[in-house]
Amino acid sequence: MTEVKTGDTVRIHYTGTLQDGSVFDSSEGRDPLEFTVGSGQIIPGLDAALPGMAVGQEKTVTVAAAEAYGPHDPNGRQSVPRDQVPADIPLDIGTTLQLTLPEGQTMPVTVAEVSDETVVLDANHPLAGKDLTFAVKMVEIV
Repeated sequence: MTEVKTGDTVRIHYTGTLQDGSVFDSSEGRDPLEFTVGSGQIIPGLDAALPGMAVGQEKTVTVAAAEAYGPHDPNGRQSVPRDQVPADIPLDIGTTLQLTLPEGQTMPVTVAEVSDETVVLDANHPLAGKDLTFAVKMVEIV
């Protein structure tokens, strides 16, 4: 039986859940996720758990925040004067916006707080600081 090794291109089905059991992502109803093991295309903790799996095998993997999207960085929050935000930009808490940086790159941010004077934008990944659990099924080694 062939086992997955670093450098193999694989296809997996997965369901990712938080500690409270809520699902944050799943391949259910979609094509399997295809990537090369060890290439950095998926979070490190999940990538490291795949070598040794065989096609058809299922496993549950718990990934600590440090091996997923990292810790929540308080420096990733920025307060912006509200009058500097265009009036047509929605400012509902949880809304994801795209900021254009001076170098021309874009960065997703989430509206974290809104007051009469300021808007706090959070550049942390929404899953930063969270331990994640993945139910994984190895579908194919390409």
